[in-house]
Amino acid sequence: MTFTGFGEAVVDFYDGLLADNSKAYWEDNLDVYRRDIRAPMEALLAELEVEFAPDFGTGKVFRPNRDVRFARDKSPYKTHCGAVIEAGRGGGAYYVEVSAEGMLVGGGCFHLQSDQIARFRQAVDTDLHGRELERIVASLRESGWEIKGEQLKTKPRGYTDDHPRIDLLRHKSLYAVKRWEPDDTLHEPACLGRVRQAWREVRDFNTWAADHVGVSEMPRRR
Repeated sequence: MTFTGFGEAVVDFYDGLLADNSKAYWEDNLDVYRRDIRAPMEALLAELEVEFAPDFGTGKVFRPNRDVRFARDKSPYKTHCGAVIEAGRGGGAYYVEVSAEGMLVGGGCFHLQSDQIARFRQAVDTDLHGRELERIVASLRESGWEIKGEQLKTKPRGYTDDHPRIDLLRHKSLYAVKRWEPDDTLHEPACLGRVRQAWREVRDFNTWAADHVGVSEMPRRR
């Protein structure tokens, strides 16, 4: 299937789901989800896999149901549709999602486990790899990306307050995101080019993550 853009109802569908996150709403609008959101997302990912999946990871579109077993919020459905190409969580990722707010793309180290955090900090601590990550993060900021991630309020154990990269060392996850509000491009083939260009901009970040963080050897956190 060739990607031609997301359907015209994508924003209205998620606006409605935000107002009524119920099984009844979902079932009444399931055809809209499949036609205007799920099928285009699968087509978008299939076209992007040709460039970004080889030697990096595998692609998948996330399921719409939320895992509510350990959540206070028992709303059954996600209020966005996301897709990713990754080898495993944390070791670099090419991410895209659509929602009522438009489109978001991202890359980097999401949801790091303890063994990944240890490797991340070990790499950041070295002048060679730490300065490389500094350069990558600075370049992304200058290009309009938001740099996000969970951080410690204090310095991590074993490092001093005056470490030249103490801000990076505080991170327990580190990733970049770029957003677009709903616009005509969301519904056009040009949306593919938008995501492709954004993912090219985070390629160096993902390569760094794959080389120095990698996939966790621990069981996935719930």
